[in-house]
Amino acid sequence: MANDPEYNNMRKPPWLKIKANFGETFTEVKALIKNMNLHTVCQEASCPNIGECFSARTATFIILGDKCTRNCRFCDVHPGKPSPVDCEEPSRIAEAVNKLNLRYVVVTSVTRDDLSDGGAGIFADMIRLTKERNQNCKVEVLIPDLKADRKSLDIVINAEPDVLAHNLETVPELYSSARPQANYERSLDVLKYASENGKESIVKSGMMVGLGENINQVKKVLEDAADCGCKIFTIGQYLSPSKEHLPVRRFYTPEEFDEIKVIGEAAGIGLMVSGPLVRSSYMAHKQTDDYYRNINQ
Repeated sequence: MANDPEYNNMRKPPWLKIKANFGETFTEVKALIKNMNLHTVCQEASCPNIGECFSARTATFIILGDKCTRNCRFCDVHPGKPSPVDCEEPSRIAEAVNKLNLRYVVVTSVTRDDLSDGGAGIFADMIRLTKERNQNCKVEVLIPDLKADRKSLDIVINAEPDVLAHNLETVPELYSSARPQANYERSLDVLKYASENGKESIVKSGMMVGLGENINQVKKVLEDAADCGCKIFTIGQYLSPSKEHLPVRRFYTPEEFDEIKVIGEAAGIGLMVSGPLVRSSYMAHKQTDDYYRNINQ
């Protein structure tokens, strides 16, 4: 289907068109990230919000290299043989947070199935160092499934991130085509274990729509996430990075995203963030603030 013109020639609707914002601050943030030999998911995954986020001095860092051991067909991060683990990377993240004067940072990673702990130790070092050197900064981590290994998950959980996120990405019926090396039940297990053992961490997840799912399947994902203790859930429009990736099968309207928000809230999700340009880490600090505001009302 990747070369089917019916889908690849679909024009983006007006609500998905973003005015570019590549001013002086954008250039400064991009240069700092490059000079410190760091990677951001904003760049690696071709995020449509990169101009807005960089210009607001916000970035989502991606650790453990820029090559993934899996090959999800929706993702623009390149698969391949990963580079050796850089043990100094957590320190550079903490330094970058300081130089950018961030009060909220999101850190994710490629999947590293080649590592015995899946990279959990580097995540934990990054969380601790960032908090030690930036005492007013909250840390959100978006982790791969770590094969749902309890010891690996405990390493991350015990470092006490403010938010622990793991994305379900899509409905289980599409896992075989979209993320064949992942497992839906395993990802639910990660959310449930994090919720039951994560102390004060907020458990968060997210998914894309537009890959061919139906609304009943989306509803079931939201119910499953709520049952596993997920407190924040993000849903945005899938945008195909290239003709080699899965095609967009449908563009959801803003009104449909509003309807999905209501469905998630009814399922028991504490904060639903649903919209065409929503991404897991987009305005993540506001998501966390809004969640606490909701539960304190």
